[in-house]
Amino acid sequence: MPTKPTRYKHKDSISYTLGKTVTMELLLQKPKTVEAVFLSAEIEQNENTVKLRDLCVKHNIPIEINEKAFNILSPKGNCFVIGMFRKYEAQLLNESHLLFVNPSDSGNMGTIIRTALGFGIKNIAIIKPAVDIFDPKTIRASMGAIFKVNLEYFDDIDTYRRKFFAHNLYAFMLDAVKPLQKANFSEPYTLIFGNEASGLPSEFADFCETVVIPHSNEIDSLNLPIAVGISLYSARSISCFPFNPPGESSHFSSGR
Repeated sequence: MPTKPTRYKHKDSISYTLGKTVTMELLLQKPKTVEAVFLSAEIEQNENTVKLRDLCVKHNIPIEINEKAFNILSPKGNCFVIGMFRKYEAQLLNESHLLFVNPSDSGNMGTIIRTALGFGIKNIAIIKPAVDIFDPKTIRASMGAIFKVNLEYFDDIDTYRRKFFAHNLYAFMLDAVKPLQKANFSEPYTLIFGNEASGLPSEFADFCETVVIPHSNEIDSLNLPIAVGISLYSARSISCFPFNPPGESSHFSSGR
């Protein structure tokens, strides 16, 4: 029988996917980590539900109707599938990275992970203390993209720099002199962002090329996920993502 679901705690070795889409991504990308899948008795029986059941059977994963799991983990009643999985560690590949210093918002981090994947960045470094990437809120905000991306925690920026000494570092800071449109990002690069409230410490200017995203003086700064999205759009070669009219490629998105 599946392990009994409990309310999520950061210190636990188990986490959860809340919703059919994120659970499907978990089953497709990390099936060996999955302990069980719980279904609500109210789940719609459609093609996606059949696919989900088939994946569980294929990977020998227990699947059961368990209303108690939903009462504990998703009491609002807008979730009909829950995946329970073991947390895992990943190592960054020697490719271009995003790096975040002390990020604190779970929803922001999930949105950022999904945006990064959309622009072909699959390696994200996080400097502690930081948000819990396995918080179900982070996972749900990523829409399952987290299972396609390598995320690695570091105790400090110096540890990261020693491991990826060949990376060109670009720190996004409000007091930078170089605007984004004049920045030339040389691969492999690392785009560095600070905490949502405090930004990056001034000492990052000592070892990074600093970049600023110009905006009107009607605001003091951009929301972190928005800043990351704008930066990635600029940094990534648009030729890597050729435009195809709607209906010809799933790579076209209206943003929904």
